Amino acid sequence: MPKLPVLSGVEVVKALSKRGYVIDHQTGSHMILRNENPPHRRLTIPNYREVAKGTLLAIIHQAGLTREEFIALL
Repeated sequence: MPKLPVLSGVEVVKALSKRGYVIDHQTGSHMILRNENPPHRRLTIPNYREVAKGTLLAIIHQAGLTREEFIALL
């Protein structure tokens, strides 16, 4: 299982945008993404310099991706 790199919130959004996620809105320091394709999942991404490893794993899981699929998007 490959290690996850340390990413900022903006880098996570760029990677997820390749899978059809777009920024719906931002509340405070959190960006809310919405998938344009079914199922229309919504993800909350913190707009931090470094997203914590556990938070990143949760985001990947909620997006319906595996670690390998997410790393391929980077």
